Amino acid sequence: MPDLAATAGTRVIALGTAGGPRFWRDTERSGIATAIVAGDGFYLVDCGQGAGRQAVRAGLDLGRLKGIFLTHLHSDHTVDLNGVVLYSLTALQHRRGRPVPILGPGDRGMLPPPSPLATEPPAPFHPEQPTPGTRTMFHKLMEAHATDINDRVIDSLRPSPTDIFQADDIEIPGGTGYHPDACPTPTMDPWVVFHDEHVVVTAVLVRHPPIAPAFAFRFDTADGSVVVSGDTAYTENLVRLSTGAGLLLHEALDFEFMERQYGDRADPTSAASLEHHRKSHSSVDDAIRVAEAAGVPRLAVHHLVPGNRERGQWLHAGAGFSGEFMVPEDLDELECRSADEAGETAAATAAHGRGHSPG
Repeated sequence: MPDLAATAGTRVIALGTAGGPRFWRDTERSGIATAIVAGDGFYLVDCGQGAGRQAVRAGLDLGRLKGIFLTHLHSDHTVDLNGVVLYSLTALQHRRGRPVPILGPGDRGMLPPPSPLATEPPAPFHPEQPTPGTRTMFHKLMEAHATDINDRVIDSLRPSPTDIFQADDIEIPGGTGYHPDACPTPTMDPWVVFHDEHVVVTAVLVRHPPIAPAFAFRFDTADGSVVVSGDTAYTENLVRLSTGAGLLLHEALDFEFMERQYGDRADPTSAASLEHHRKSHSSVDDAIRVAEAAGVPRLAVHHLVPGNRERGQWLHAGAGFSGEFMVPEDLDELECRSADEAGETAAATAAHGRGHSPG
């Protein structure tokens, strides 16, 4: 691992903590997005609904954005990539010639097989290019805004987004046996996808069928390490990535809620939706299972579905975790510590009666 410069204290900010491609009623939670603040800048993991606005509300300077990392290309993780890019161009003019990286999954390479519940094969959307990866998605998004961009480039002499940002697909190491259908989550060691003077970012493949590839990311800093799970069912790859980390941010879904939503409906769409969530997501218990297996002392759940479930119910669900269990609200900050330091804090918390406040 490269030597990392000392920081003034790495922080993790839960910019948005709700999951799912919907606007949740009766909640202040925004779409999923997490900021890792280290050194003189910050790194953004996923760009859910409101990510850019939440970054500003958190006091982050968009001119100090140093990288965007997309766990996968579902809309609830990417919908505000447009906003973050187009609304930060002025602040990031100094990045001409050394663009901010946008890193995420590549093209799936083939359509997923249709649900076995389909009465006839569904017609794919945009069959000419049905599974674009991060690089292609970014360029297509920018092309859709060509009227706006050209107005500002030609009349106001603003920079082009392709001068300020560079989107690339994360290359999966050869020899793993990865295949989007037959083997989307081969057993593998984490590999480095990015590093600079303040962070080393490693990734593994996680289980979120039918989308593939899907990643979890680990950020190692001079202060400690944090893992962001992305969307996934339980997978040993995530345990391997999380081992030795001080903090794990893991998605959490209430499967009883999904049963209430879809379980008493007989139509194929409802049945297929329920089956998707069962095979592709995690409960709080699943998140605890990962954290316990990896020896992670601090566990925070986010990407909460339903996004408007009372926080106390999530806290109750995590009461069995042996370490420090947290349910951050939007804009809450969590310290990034080493596993040993975080373990000491978790032990002290348990000795004084389990606490669940971020920090």
